[in-house]
Amino acid sequence: MKRVRVLFGLAVAGTLAGILAGCGGMGMGSSDTAVAVLASKSGTATQGSITFTQRGDTVLVKADVTGLPPNTEHGFHVHEKGDCSAPDAMSAGGHFNPTAKPHGSMSMPDHHAGDINNLKADATGRAQASFELTGVTLAPGPTSLVGRAVVVHKDPDDYKTQPTGNSGGRIACGVIAKS
Repeated sequence: MKRVRVLFGLAVAGTLAGILAGCGGMGMGSSDTAVAVLASKSGTATQGSITFTQRGDTVLVKADVTGLPPNTEHGFHVHEKGDCSAPDAMSAGGHFNPTAKPHGSMSMPDHHAGDINNLKADATGRAQASFELTGVTLAPGPTSLVGRAVVVHKDPDDYKTQPTGNSGGRIACGVIAKS
């Protein structure tokens, strides 16, 4: 009888372990998150925070940016280097593009991995937006966003001018770090 109870207990424990492990893949367990705190650049008052959350093969991006001119659009990209030390943020390098694709919008089949759609400021100069990125990750590797910079540009991205979308100077920059 003791042997049956022990075997039954082991079976229940194994089943629970399997169920809990499966929950992680369904978005019910912990997920990887990274954050970039934006600092103003080029003499602007722009600042904010960008949160990146890994959800399976997708990275959810949530932006909250303030200090933008009211009712304007701004290019918004992940850049290759996690360095925002220059006053104009040029230390962040070019757009993150590990697959050597042309610049474009997120809706185009071929675009830089770091191409994100424009941020749109409201009448108070605040932009809040959510985007889903594919082809990138928060895990270590060549397509990882961690350790790179996210940049807000002065002008809207036209999604066609190569290689930068004609989005103008860099007005805010933050390094993406695991949280």
